[in-house]
Amino acid sequence: MSITQLVNDYASGPTKLHRAISGMTDEQLRARPVSGKWSTHEVLCHLADFEPIHAARLKAIICFDRPELPGYDENVFLQKLAYDARNSQEELAVILSCRGSMTRILRSLSEADFQRVGVHSELGEVTLEKLLGYATRHLPHHTQFVLEKRKALGLPT
Repeated sequence: MSITQLVNDYASGPTKLHRAISGMTDEQLRARPVSGKWSTHEVLCHLADFEPIHAARLKAIICFDRPELPGYDENVFLQKLAYDARNSQEELAVILSCRGSMTRILRSLSEADFQRVGVHSELGEVTLEKLLGYATRHLPHHTQFVLEKRKALGLPT
């Protein structure tokens, strides 16, 4: 896949997520229709927590030589960051804002910039291109879970 296509896929992620939650009430967003799985609201909070992390990692690779990139346990975020008190629409806005800003940065880079390297605490050496691939796949991965919840609630997918 070309860098241009990867950046375009990264940029389009929020549109698909927004479509997946469209028309859901707050009650439906917070429901747990699939046993043992996060609610759609919790998925949105998770994505809103990790979009800035992905952006910070990408920015670090762009700006610094071989920066250290820490890994994080998503379940600690769920337990400690008041997911129940957060607003789904605000969380979506965080996702949209991060992706929009980061997309403009990515589109300003040269092909060579995408081969810059950072050192992830769990993955080891990663290029900007590879890390962008992980970030790009994150939203579609979780959007599938949202669609699964919609179906379980009897909502159109």
